[in-house]
Amino acid sequence: MSAQTQRLAVMAAVLVAIAIGFHVLTGSFLTAENLYNIAQQTAVVGIVASGMALIIVARQIDLAVGSLLGAVGVLMAWLQYTQGWPVGASLLAGLAFALLIGLFQGWLSAVVGIPSFVVTLGGLVSLRGVAFLVADGKTQPVSEPWLLALGGGLDGSLGERGSWLLGIVLVAVLWGWQVVQRRALVRAGGTPGDARHEWIKGGLAVLAVFGTVAVFNAYKIEGMEQGQGLPLPLVIWVVVVLVLGFVAKHTRFGRYVYAIGGNPDAARLAGIPVKRVMIQLNLLLAALVALAAVVAMARLNAGTNSMGTGMELTVIAAAVIGGVSLAGGSGSVGGTVLGALIIQSIDSGLLLTDVGIGWRMVVLGQVLVAAVVFDRVAHK
Repeated sequence: MSAQTQRLAVMAAVLVAIAIGFHVLTGSFLTAENLYNIAQQTAVVGIVASGMALIIVARQIDLAVGSLLGAVGVLMAWLQYTQGWPVGASLLAGLAFALLIGLFQGWLSAVVGIPSFVVTLGGLVSLRGVAFLVADGKTQPVSEPWLLALGGGLDGSLGERGSWLLGIVLVAVLWGWQVVQRRALVRAGGTPGDARHEWIKGGLAVLAVFGTVAVFNAYKIEGMEQGQGLPLPLVIWVVVVLVLGFVAKHTRFGRYVYAIGGNPDAARLAGIPVKRVMIQLNLLLAALVALAAVVAMARLNAGTNSMGTGMELTVIAAAVIGGVSLAGGSGSVGGTVLGALIIQSIDSGLLLTDVGIGWRMVVLGQVLVAAVVFDRVAHK
């Protein structure tokens, strides 16, 4: 078992321990309703954290993601509510704005040579101002039904039948990909791993997917005959993680990112277009922030200039807790799922135990410190 796998196993055990501990204290943490809410609440952070993982792997950082999310969300809602734009056009405008900011910040960092910490720290402040200026600080409501469904809620889920169908498809994809990888390794002359380990991994995947579907199908809103099933924010998050996980492990771009994070100078001497890859990384993260802004706006039924406030630290913490090394060069996109769930589970558990907002902020801040300490110890 690799060091990365061992670390993820430890984080999974920590998540289980947190869930059991809070359930013992409250008696309601492991209910279907609470787990459904945690999944919805974590999706926005998880979407951005999946992109932040690759940024940190490449030895960069982005402190502006929260402010960019707020600016994009307000812009899209303002175009719909105040300017009367069609929903699709407003979403494209928000994406274009996010990509423009990502391109600008990537250019300053990769081409001009300004440290990404400085560039994005300036963006954190400036973009929060932009979020206020777009709509003069006023909340901009949105009402398009299909858009609101993306944020979850009563109509924002797949239902029981759709959830089971998606679960079966996901398991088939995961198992099929295992078989493809094993056969490719054999064709390349390599020695495949123990088949029993493969069966165990496949069995755990089935247990995780079908267990999740069963729990969410068990959550029924009063007056509804069918269970809610998988919430759409969770589905979007899972798709993002699977796509980025594939990109990181099985594409040239992903190999370039890890090579740059391992040793930027060696990567440059090896002919890797470091500047271009760094700009592409910033564009990728900006697109994910725009997607997260759509989900956040749909959850709030409005765009507000306070959207995403403080989210940058939560996103970074989720990536680090999930196994991404701050030293660069190692980590996985999938690990951010565990990191994001751990943070949200702690926050939700403290809320259920009636801990005040002040103490919750203290605890979450120290969780970030503990994650960095754990990263340093594991790195040594």
